[in-house]
Amino acid sequence: MGLVDYARMLRAHWLTIVLLTLVGGALAYAWALSQPQVYTASGSAVLTAGVAEDLETAELGDRYAKSLVSSYLDVARSQKVGEYAADELGITVSAGALTSRVSVSSPSDSATLRFSATGPTPEAARDLVSAWIAGTAAVVAEIETGGSSSAESVVRLEVLDEPGLPTSPSSPNIQRAVVLGILAGLVVGVGVAFVRGALDRRLRRREDVERDFDLPVLGTVPLVRQLSRSGSTFGGETPVMKEALRALRTNFQFIDIDRPPRVIVVTSSLMGDGKSTMAYMLADVLAALGKDVILVDADLRRPRLAQYLGLEGSLGLTDVLVGRVDPLDVLQDYGPTGHLSILTAGQVPPNPSELVASDAMKTLLYSFPEDTVVLVDTPPLIPVTDAAVLAARTDGALVVARAGRTTVDVLDRALASLDRVDGHPLGVILNGVTLKGIDKAAYAREYAEPEETQSGGESWVSRLRARLAGIGEPAAEVVEEADLEKADLDEPGAADGDDAAVATDADDALAAAADGDDEVALDGPVEESETEDDDAPVGSTLADEVDIDDEIDAEDEWVADGDDAVSDALDDELLAEDGWDDDDREADASRRSEQPAPANSEA
Repeated sequence: MGLVDYARMLRAHWLTIVLLTLVGGALAYAWALSQPQVYTASGSAVLTAGVAEDLETAELGDRYAKSLVSSYLDVARSQKVGEYAADELGITVSAGALTSRVSVSSPSDSATLRFSATGPTPEAARDLVSAWIAGTAAVVAEIETGGSSSAESVVRLEVLDEPGLPTSPSSPNIQRAVVLGILAGLVVGVGVAFVRGALDRRLRRREDVERDFDLPVLGTVPLVRQLSRSGSTFGGETPVMKEALRALRTNFQFIDIDRPPRVIVVTSSLMGDGKSTMAYMLADVLAALGKDVILVDADLRRPRLAQYLGLEGSLGLTDVLVGRVDPLDVLQDYGPTGHLSILTAGQVPPNPSELVASDAMKTLLYSFPEDTVVLVDTPPLIPVTDAAVLAARTDGALVVARAGRTTVDVLDRALASLDRVDGHPLGVILNGVTLKGIDKAAYAREYAEPEETQSGGESWVSRLRARLAGIGEPAAEVVEEADLEKADLDEPGAADGDDAAVATDADDALAAAADGDDEVALDGPVEESETEDDDAPVGSTLADEVDIDDEIDAEDEWVADGDDAVSDALDDELLAEDGWDDDDREADASRRSEQPAPANSEA
């Protein structure tokens, strides 16, 4: 573990360190306030050795006094002085108790004695110092005279500084106590941070997953809220979120280049890891790239996608598996891309494990087109076995882990459940990663550009439904057959009445095809158009039937230009529903220009 790891621990647990530091200072402050106040008074005295008559005598006396200081220092600390001081003050405190409150010191190479004493009040401290100096002087005189009252002592202890009255308590020292408490709290906080960092098994970063598991991390997604009815732009409000989803999409596309997975299970270790959120966001970002995606809510115990996305959830996967409805009837298109379809869970069954493990489930998942990505939202791996069973019967599983919540042990249990059924874990998605460092930099927010959604028009589900209803591809065939019918008008021998009948027949077919009538057949008998004048021009009949008066005037003759205008207008209307673009229309127009124009008929 290097300096970077220690720094990361301190950063991860900085709040704990700060709190413990503040607690230490607060406790020290509270302790200082609870202690009784103590005042300290001080004074000094000097040992002298008689009166000096000359310099030599004075020097000898000074040396003698200094030599006695060390001896009288012990005398000043004795209980005999304490008894004298107690008698002087008139208190009943023992000499030993008074001695503990007094300190005596002497500077080196000096005959001075310094006295200090403590007391509960300033007066008590001052009086004790004065009594102690007087008691020391009395004991010194007694020692020097040998207890004789008539003898005169050569060495005397004289007061040098009278003790003063202290103005503030010497104890407790609140400032010092608070500083020491803060330092103690800081030390304890750092220690706790290191211990918690060493014992923390939660996955927080990509490196944590890759260090303990032999699996790629496909994406690290910032923390997002639950899905809501915000359309397929959900989760993409911030550039950082957009870039995270694009990175997830890119890594997903490179899972297996040779054999890209088609049906993928999206699961997690426990509830609350965000598997449903990740399943939807991955499906949405893949659909934005123009890839057809089907998101299946296979969490038959606690389905959430229908509620989150605001979709109809009464019919869904369970109804398809029991054969009650067709998959195309319950697939719901979602989002502006036209490439995302949702299959909700439907009613919660009494036997969800049996349904997801059935052959009908596997057949359904692989019944969609091969170029369609099928994402299956499943229950968590640890509580139930649904996800593990589905992972074994599909191309693999993406496991979602919640950063700061999922531990190494929990993820290991989840992956072990896949290994027991030969399930293939494709990778891990780390959800709820805290944005720090470069991800929160200003340039990261400005550099990311919004991605333009590649809209493909109708989804493949809608196109398939259109074909089954006779609106999509069959409509184009109707147009081609109608063109051939009108081309026959140019054959020799065609009468004017026959021309009108054929034109009316083609026009009725085109109008029916435009209305989505799948019962129209050009091969059957065609009724003559109900017109007041049989000699009316064919152009007027077409204008009345198709209601395109702005394209052909009822009084104009049927000419080739008029015929092309009618055909082009109908073709544009029909082929737009089938997804034809401008290039397809130009190619079709070129093909028609090569056909012979019908013969002109006069009104």
